[in-house]
Amino acid sequence: MKHLSKLEALRQQLKPAPDPIKRGDPGIGQHPVDTEADLFSHAMQDVIPLAPLNKTLTPAMYPPAVAIQRIKDEKAALSESLSDAFDVESLLETDDRLSWRRDGIGPDVVRKLRRGHWVLQDELDLHGATREVARELLSAFVHDAFRRGLRCIRVIHGKGLGSIHGQPVLKSKVFGWLMQKDEVLAFCQARPHDGGAGALVVLLRPATRTLRP
Repeated sequence: MKHLSKLEALRQQLKPAPDPIKRGDPGIGQHPVDTEADLFSHAMQDVIPLAPLNKTLTPAMYPPAVAIQRIKDEKAALSESLSDAFDVESLLETDDRLSWRRDGIGPDVVRKLRRGHWVLQDELDLHGATREVARELLSAFVHDAFRRGLRCIRVIHGKGLGSIHGQPVLKSKVFGWLMQKDEVLAFCQARPHDGGAGALVVLLRPATRTLRP
């Protein structure tokens, strides 16, 4: 019996201590914890919440909107402003190489243009383009060249060797379109090594000052 009492005492010593925090069985000085929400609240009871920022986004914080429709409208206006019904024959000067100059521009300007007085700064090749595409490309090209401050450009319209009956379809169209562009002061047929009858050399007005030939 003496040995049995020692075993019982040893078993009581080895028995694990009870969990002080159990659901429905609070420890000393603690409140009952019954749900997951209670457990979370109990764990967060010493946490201090941050003060609200009370900050709103101002218009300056948003990225600027891209006026896509306005860009499309301007592009369409550039193209539609050029008419195919423009009377080319009434404005072209008849000579060995067709040329044109705006009212107020002296003939010496065309002569200088033919001799290469102004250096070619950019060019547009319309080979293979349909009439509608060519009109849009030409309008945008002249407008961009003027915006960049260029003075002399070349427009290659082709000689019509690959068209029906070998007639240059775009040639007369390009003449008429260029005459309608306010940026254009004069143009003439290019020199042989610059394209000859298949190209035009175009003089643009200066962006900030009056032309002095």
